[in-house]
Amino acid sequence: MSYQPVRPNKRVRGRRMAAYSRRASRVVSAGDLLPAWAAYLHAHAEWLRMMAYSETTVTAGHNALVDFVRWCQTRAIDGPQQLTLKVLEQYQRALFLYRKASGEPLSTSGQVVRLQTLKRFGRWLAREGYLPFNPASELSMPRLAQRIPRSILSVAEIGRMLAQADVSTPTGLRNRAIVEVFYSTGLRRSEMAKLATYDVDHARRLVMVREGKGRRDRMVPIGKRALEWLDRYVLEAREELTTGGHHAMWVTDFGEPMNASYLAHIVKRMMESAGIRKTGSCHLLRHAMATHMLDNGADTRFIQAMLGHASLSSTQIYTMVSVEKLKRIHAVTHPARADGVLHELEVEDDAEVADAVSLLAAIDAEAAHEVSEESDEG
Repeated sequence: MSYQPVRPNKRVRGRRMAAYSRRASRVVSAGDLLPAWAAYLHAHAEWLRMMAYSETTVTAGHNALVDFVRWCQTRAIDGPQQLTLKVLEQYQRALFLYRKASGEPLSTSGQVVRLQTLKRFGRWLAREGYLPFNPASELSMPRLAQRIPRSILSVAEIGRMLAQADVSTPTGLRNRAIVEVFYSTGLRRSEMAKLATYDVDHARRLVMVREGKGRRDRMVPIGKRALEWLDRYVLEAREELTTGGHHAMWVTDFGEPMNASYLAHIVKRMMESAGIRKTGSCHLLRHAMATHMLDNGADTRFIQAMLGHASLSSTQIYTMVSVEKLKRIHAVTHPARADGVLHELEVEDDAEVADAVSLLAAIDAEAAHEVSEESDEG
């Protein structure tokens, strides 16, 4: 059965778009904070922007600090001058014991993100002279397990996903192109959402990722088949869907630029239509691209460059590679080759298995970080 989106009425459409907007911003209200605390949080957020941190980082950090300050205020801690290592360790224990509405604890990565935010806030307080030293400098961080992905899409499952799109309709053609580009390039969903029509170099078969994670630009190869579907979408569907006035590559059913949540919704719907009951959505395609190319013999350095990872671990230096060589590696090792057929992969023992495990663990940690930013707030 093919995936056929249902066009909701205006009332449902308004509620849905408002929900997407809320999920995109996720700014926690700080109206109940004491004026002293609120002033410090505002100044810290402005400093982060001045230091060119991404708005996502600023917002996530602000939200984490609001939660921390609320915890402090219930314990009569009325300003940062009362912060001590002991207070921060008590908060660390509170994070460990906290349970969400679902009854689940905060993930370890979610706890680490919040504690790292406190360390950065403490450094800023000390640097600006509000405190004589950073009270969080000696705070011990929880150990993050190095895990390989729990759910990996097979080549056959991706083939079933692609078959769900009814390419005779504009939305179906768009959805097919989305999955093809995700799987071919391994882009993060935030990078995919920011993709513009002028970011694709059709002649050289390259995609320009502007200000990816860490505000780093990079060039990523795109396979011939994915590019053909992308071209079909742009020529046959995008103009019919868009309301105009923007250059966003991906547009919603209502003609507006897509955000990351909307992309995840589409991918998840296609997975469900294909009978795939695995946790995750867009990041599973990123996992699959890296896993399948590694299984087919690609060097971890090239996968690392495609994914935009600065390093595979804290001690491994990022290896710059030629874009042209990267294109050749992609063409040879990606299962969706120029013949348009998805090839099953022959897996052999390799001396670089350890590097591959480290790479996949890095991707999984990245996915866990995304999930912690979204779900742990609930």
